[in-house]
Amino acid sequence: MLARIYRPAKTAMQSGKAKSRDWRLEFEPASARTIDPLMGWTGSSDMNGQVRLTFDSKEEAVAYAERHGIPFRLHEPHEAPTIIKAYADNFATNRKQPWTH
Repeated sequence: MLARIYRPAKTAMQSGKAKSRDWRLEFEPASARTIDPLMGWTGSSDMNGQVRLTFDSKEEAVAYAERHGIPFRLHEPHEAPTIIKAYADNFATNRKQPWTH
């Protein structure tokens, strides 16, 4: 029952960073999913796959896992570089490429 602790990336449907500041603890799947022969739905007998815990910091998530004896794998987030842009830069005289229609 290995858990992974990570900070989720922002979704493609949002431009801000809402819900991407928290840390999440999820369990790795213990068994493969099975296909129901009648309906074709996928299912699993692993109930830990439904558990998703959210923490405010990485230290809180690690402390929770250690306190409850849960083996875990920590995934550090990759920070995207911040590029500062201004609309006025489109009309600057020292552009690398000339601005044309």
